[in-house]
Amino acid sequence: MQDIAGKTLIVLLSGGLDSMVCAGLAREAGARIVALTVDYNQRHRVELDSAARIAAAVGAAEHIVLPLDLRRFGGSALTADIDVPKDDVGDEVPITYVPARNLIFLSLTLGLAEARAAQDIVIGVNALDYSGYPDCRPEFIAGFEALARLATRDGDKGVEFRIHAPLQHMTKADIAAEAARLGMDAGLSWSCYDPTPEGLHCGLCDSCRLRAKGFAEAGLVDPTRYAVPGV
Repeated sequence: MQDIAGKTLIVLLSGGLDSMVCAGLAREAGARIVALTVDYNQRHRVELDSAARIAAAVGAAEHIVLPLDLRRFGGSALTADIDVPKDDVGDEVPITYVPARNLIFLSLTLGLAEARAAQDIVIGVNALDYSGYPDCRPEFIAGFEALARLATRDGDKGVEFRIHAPLQHMTKADIAAEAARLGMDAGLSWSCYDPTPEGLHCGLCDSCRLRAKGFAEAGLVDPTRYAVPGV
């Protein structure tokens, strides 16, 4: 991320490892961070606590937690009474995909950016080590950036909104290593889609498997407490 020192930057902060690294990169670049976390009544609501800790750790000027009950829509294992898959990551888009989630979230983030007179947004999407979600692809990010110019008053006035996706082409190992380089405590973040009653990462869902794989491939100690480690 370049040319954002001293500027207000809206960080879409889920509480996961990827969004934590994005917030860390924003801090390193000298941006004034406004963090937006969407409480969409997700199964893994513990990530909201992680988002709050990360926002405090990076010195966010403002942290908004916005309620949006996507359980009313359903259609995903994260927002409906559907079992979270515990098989290895496959080629098909898994049932943990939340319909149009990043499109919805970026629309909210864009609204916040316009309200705060900001033109820079950062999102932690990744197109390498991920679960195949269509709203993580570079084409989606480029398309939304173009849409932002058409959908807003500021865009109509010539403001160039920029959607930063600094992790887009990084592996999960790269991302874990970047967290270490930034001096961030990866233990603050949360990845698991199906936490145990004891508050552990399950160790078996797609997100847990990708997280564990990333730390292992980076040669880093994984601070995560898994119910089923070493998968």
